[in-house]
Amino acid sequence: MYWEKDIETIPREKLEALQLARLKESVAKASSSVFYGDLFRKIGLDPNDITTLEDVRKIPFTTKDDLRDHWPYGFLAVPKDDLVRMHSSSGTTGRATVIFHTLNDINEWTNIVARSMYMTGMRRSDVFQNIMTYGLFTGGLGFHYGAEKVGALIIPAGSGNSKRQIQLMQDFGTTAIHIIPSYALHLSSVFEEMGVDPKSDTQLAIAFLGAEPHSEKTREKIEQFYGLKAYNSYGLSEMDGPGVAFECPYQNGMHVWEDNFILEVVDPDTLEPVADGDGGELVMTTLLREGMPILRYRTKDLTRIIPGPCECGRTHRRIERIKGRTDDMLILKGVNIFPIQIEKKLMDIPGVGTNFLIVLEREGFNDLMIVKVEVQKEFFSGDLKQLEGLRRRIVEDLKSDILITPKVELVEPGTLPKSEGKAVRVIDNREE
Repeated sequence: MYWEKDIETIPREKLEALQLARLKESVAKASSSVFYGDLFRKIGLDPNDITTLEDVRKIPFTTKDDLRDHWPYGFLAVPKDDLVRMHSSSGTTGRATVIFHTLNDINEWTNIVARSMYMTGMRRSDVFQNIMTYGLFTGGLGFHYGAEKVGALIIPAGSGNSKRQIQLMQDFGTTAIHIIPSYALHLSSVFEEMGVDPKSDTQLAIAFLGAEPHSEKTREKIEQFYGLKAYNSYGLSEMDGPGVAFECPYQNGMHVWEDNFILEVVDPDTLEPVADGDGGELVMTTLLREGMPILRYRTKDLTRIIPGPCECGRTHRRIERIKGRTDDMLILKGVNIFPIQIEKKLMDIPGVGTNFLIVLEREGFNDLMIVKVEVQKEFFSGDLKQLEGLRRRIVEDLKSDILITPKVELVEPGTLPKSEGKAVRVIDNREE
C-alpha cells in the first residue's frame, strides 16, 4: 500500500503551515548556492524575511536562462560529494539545463510518483511497462522508481521497437504503461497491422500519459482504442520530473503535490498573480529539494488553478491540463496559435488519423500555415469528392478556432514522419 492519507487529505490550514515551514528551509538552503546567494545580497533579502507564504513574492522569478547562465554548478546548495544523480532537459529550445539530486531528493521524488500511481489504482499486483526513454530524460527513471516503490513488477522496455512492445505486453500480462500520447496513437496502428486487439488480447488497464501536452480528445481516442483509463501527468526536470501533478480517478484536473511545491499562476505579460480559475503561466517553487533548490521558476506552461475541492477528498489543489507553452506559441498574421489547439480540432473529426504536421512558410510578405493530416486509407480508394469534403471540413473547423485559413493537405496513413520520442508537430521554414 502506498497511500499517504494524512498528507493527501490534510486540512488546507495545516498544509499551508507545512508549506511555510518548508519554504523557509528551502530559501535558507538556496542561499548557499552561488546564484541565490548573489541574488539575495543584490536585492537585500534575508531568508528570515520570509514569514508568510505571500512573502515568496519577495523573491524574483528564476528562468531557464538563469539556469543556463550558471552552468553547470551555479545553483548547487550542497557539496558535489553529496550528489548522487544528474538529469537534464532536452535542450530543444536552447542549451540544456541540468538538475542535480541528493539521495534524499531522489527518495522524495520517488514518494510523490508512487503516491500518484497508487492514487490511480496501480498496486503491487500490476505489471508496469515503462515505454519511455531512460537516461538523462527524467520520465524513464522517475516512473521506474515510483513503480518500484508501489511494488509492481517493472518491464523497463524503454522507447521504440513497437512490435516488441506489443509482444512484451502479451507475453508478460502488462496491466499499466507509461507512454507519450503521440506514440500511443502511433502504436495503435502497429496493433492493427499485427492483428492484435489490445482490448481482448492484452490485460492493459491503466496508461500514464506525459512528456507532451495533449487534448482531451486525444485521451479519449487512446482510452477507446486500448480499452483502459488514461491518466494525465505533469512534470518538468527543473521540478524533479514526472509526479509534480497527477490526475486522480475523477480525471478532473491534476493535483499538485503542495507538500513538495508552491504553485503560483501569473499573467505572463504583467507577471502579476491571477485569481483561481483564471489562466496564466505556472510558477513553481521546490520545498524539499536539498541539492538544487529552485525558487519561483517560470515554467512557461499555461494552465489555471481549478477552484473548489475535488470529489476524491484530496486537499491539494488541481491545475487544468496544460494548454500550451508561451514559447510554443505561434504568431501568424498577428494571431496567437498553439499547436494543441489544432490537435484538439483534428482529433474531433471522424476519419482523421493519428498524425499531423504543421508547416509554416513565407511567400513574399505573407505567412502561410500548411497542415498536413493523415486520414484513413479508405478516403483514397473511394470517391474523391468524399476526400475533398473531408479536407474542406478540416479547413473550416480549424479556421473557426484559430481565426486564420490554413492550407490543408490530406495524406495516407504512415506518410508523415513518426517519432518515438516527443512528437515534432511544427516545422517553421519562415526566414528570420
